[in-house]
Amino acid sequence: MDPFFRTHRYLVEHLDGVIPRLLMKQIDWSQQLIGIKGARGVGKTSFLLQYAKEFFELDKRDCLYINMNQFYFTVRTITSFAQEFVERGGKTLLLDQVYKYPNWSKELRECYERFPQLKIVFTGSTVMKLDEDEELSSIVKVYNLRGFSYREFLNIILNRNFSSYTLEDVISNHQEIAHEICEQIRPLEHFWSYMHHGYYPFFLEKRNFSENLLKTVNMMLEVDVLSIRQIELSYLPKLRKLLYLLSLSSPGKPNISQLSIDCEISRATVTNYMEYLKSARLINMLYREGEEFPKKPDMVYMHNTNLMFPLKIGPIEDQALLETFFYNQVHHSDSKLKKGTKSGIFIVSNNEKEYKFKIENQKGKGKNKTDLLYAVSSLETGEKNIIPLWLLGFLY
Repeated sequence: MDPFFRTHRYLVEHLDGVIPRLLMKQIDWSQQLIGIKGARGVGKTSFLLQYAKEFFELDKRDCLYINMNQFYFTVRTITSFAQEFVERGGKTLLLDQVYKYPNWSKELRECYERFPQLKIVFTGSTVMKLDEDEELSSIVKVYNLRGFSYREFLNIILNRNFSSYTLEDVISNHQEIAHEICEQIRPLEHFWSYMHHGYYPFFLEKRNFSENLLKTVNMMLEVDVLSIRQIELSYLPKLRKLLYLLSLSSPGKPNISQLSIDCEISRATVTNYMEYLKSARLINMLYREGEEFPKKPDMVYMHNTNLMFPLKIGPIEDQALLETFFYNQVHHSDSKLKKGTKSGIFIVSNNEKEYKFKIENQKGKGKNKTDLLYAVSSLETGEKNIIPLWLLGFLY
């Protein structure tokens, strides 16, 4: 076990800076079994190590990080390892990429029952359906780690500490909030940089961001989707082609019949694959009110604006970026989005309240419809029912 402690110490001591994530404050760390789901590339490993650094002393050796990619666990069970760890005074196990271990959910259940004094925090892919897992659904508390919001991006690059706001706060008090922020920074100065490369933490690394993102996307398809959903490797080219075709038309209404022909798969398989891409956080699907999967979505968006650049070769319309930004940031605030009856209208449900948003680039005339909220990208501050779009990036 000593080699694992040495690795743990090295990783914690060499953690590059502390990137404050809102989720760190939202998790109830008193829970015995905690699952943290997140798309590949959003910083799950760094999040676990940051937790270890902030809450535990290295010399006490009561917290241990393990990556389940370790070949050691092809011959050692999680349960027996956990028992030895507890006998040595261990209190918290951090298991990264737990789905790499066979029968992981069964053994986590066994650890939960046999070692009530042991806390286990594990990470997994968004493709995993923990709420349907027979072993864990009743005992695990699941949280989602997302990519950087615009607020988190600004905090990092400008060394600030801006707070998040609820959607109700933004709608009711956007003028005051925007004025307070604009007294400290120029929020539009960095807005398009965030669109291009601000969602994934690895933009901080000294590597080509687009190439790194393409590599990450392919890993999402090959590992997160194919492996976890147990799809044959021979279908990978069809899945990649489907994602590419969807990226070319996004945001747009998918033609399921044509996609079926182009990808040489059935219509039912197209819709199933689209759901897999959604769960992997590669696309978002927008339905009309009263409709949901497995029905055909009314619109398909890329999951975040960063994905649009390496996948969609050529110019990208500003309106497409703005709507994708809105969907991504507002959806991440745990609001539910539906497509309005009129083109370009989003219906946002939040805490039993319903709002209608229209996303625009410029502040034009005629924005006096009291039933509509206008999110405008060119404004630093708004008025009445006209809200600066960038401020919706402060919801988490």
